[in-house]
Amino acid sequence: MFVRNCWYCAGWDYHLTQGKNSLLARRIANEPLVLYRKPDGAVVAMEDRCCHRQAPLHLGQKEGDALRCMYHGMKFGPDGICIEIPGQEKIPQQARVRTFPVVERDNWIWVWMGDHAKADPALIPFAVGPGDKNWNIKTSQMSVRTNHRLEIANLMDLSHLTWIHRKTLGGNPAWVTAKIKRTPIERGVNSDFWMYSTPAPAFAQHLFPPAMLFDIHMNVDVTLPCNFILHFEAWSAGTATEGHSNGQLILDSYSCQAVTPVDEDNVEYYYSWGSSVATDLPGLSDMLREGVDAAFFEDKTMLEAQHRNVTERPDGNLVSIVHDAGPAMMLRVLDQFLAAESESRSALRPVG
Repeated sequence: MFVRNCWYCAGWDYHLTQGKNSLLARRIANEPLVLYRKPDGAVVAMEDRCCHRQAPLHLGQKEGDALRCMYHGMKFGPDGICIEIPGQEKIPQQARVRTFPVVERDNWIWVWMGDHAKADPALIPFAVGPGDKNWNIKTSQMSVRTNHRLEIANLMDLSHLTWIHRKTLGGNPAWVTAKIKRTPIERGVNSDFWMYSTPAPAFAQHLFPPAMLFDIHMNVDVTLPCNFILHFEAWSAGTATEGHSNGQLILDSYSCQAVTPVDEDNVEYYYSWGSSVATDLPGLSDMLREGVDAAFFEDKTMLEAQHRNVTERPDGNLVSIVHDAGPAMMLRVLDQFLAAESESRSALRPVG
């Protein structure tokens, strides 16, 4: 099940060009979509089904602001209303295709999958995109065959960096013992913690003397449906053992991640990492992107195998441990929204 009244990421803005044949097919929350740009650059999102025989509209062609189905030539305006049926003068009133609100922000394309009247752009999470001149953000993408609830649990439990990511992002026990402060925020959870006098992430240790230690600060917003916005700072190790480091700032960075459920068995992962211009060095942000690519492939391997096991035995081997606190907190938020939408739909059904 998926929350409908929510902004879902459909990809990076560069995935959709002004090209003649630039029609982007996406499946979001088990709904097929086609996206395209009008000549003025605005993005249109439609259900990827013609209202005639459900031919996929992403196999059509753009004509100005409109989209033509190339099965029988029916032409739809950007509002989804059919404006031409070749060989037929009268257009039935019901000849239309569902459209979806779209907003471009921080170089991401966001699509609202629910009630148009509730599509508030203020609900789109803060992020730092590659277009921000104060940051050198590098982007990437990955497809993962897993359920989005497993992705939520993975992102809300950073203790796994000690183990899964021992050769990339993690590799030290500080990720297990970190004292995380978790705070409810709108549609999600904020996690904030420091790790003091700890080694650099495994993929970056070659840049520093072997004994060099750091104070690392992690501040993360996780919001529905599965957005992960990380402000990651690394400081030279100071003397502080609580609160803000008194060392020197070495790296100020953002990793902005949007996990979009395709269906119950697949997600698309649109993510980035990059340094502030003030703390960047030639090749540094590219190395960060390479590091997160490698780490997320490690996650992909684990999550896909986990998903297979859970699908085969959904009620098997479900012991809870201390590291389930974060996942449980965020999954409660998801379930609360799912329950509220289900109750709202039930209230609208006719009685008798």
